[in-house]
Amino acid sequence: MARNGRRRTVVLGAVLVVAVLAGVGVYWFQPWKLWTDDEVNDALPLAPAPSAGAVSGARPAGSAGLRTVAGGGLISHEHTTTGSVKVLELPDGSRTLRLENLVTSNGPDLRVWLTDAPVKEGVAGWRVFDDGKYVSLGKLKANKGDQNYPIPGDVRLEDYTSVTIWCDRFDVSFGAAELSRT
Repeated sequence: MARNGRRRTVVLGAVLVVAVLAGVGVYWFQPWKLWTDDEVNDALPLAPAPSAGAVSGARPAGSAGLRTVAGGGLISHEHTTTGSVKVLELPDGSRTLRLENLVTSNGPDLRVWLTDAPVKEGVAGWRVFDDGKYVSLGKLKANKGDQNYPIPGDVRLEDYTSVTIWCDRFDVSFGAAELSRT
């Protein structure tokens, strides 16, 4: 009888270890994101409204004062990714990175980064973006749609040549775009 009790303890211990490992694996990989999509459609950023003492003829609030200072098309890396990227400058000098018509896979811990890395096609480009200088603009809001990410005022755009949708959990680019100045 002692032998059966010991065997039962070993089996229960093994089942417990497998259950814990499965739970950690599910949390880490978040496999359900392969079959789910999130969509966000942010409006173009609004220019600040003129103050009460503004000079007549000042630009009205809205997108009329936006200027595109850089942009590019997204290419696929680890996951198929399409869409475009624009760096917009508002009349007040603030800047926003805009993803338009983004379509990529959902994934764990996705970020939007400005980087100084070159955009390379294929597997060669998957892991280069954390090798140099980068600025995280925040978590990716959704894997589909139009999205705005404010660029901090102290970021010198001249120091950054690309944008990546970066999976911080697995250190891999889902897709990236080279920024061409306009």
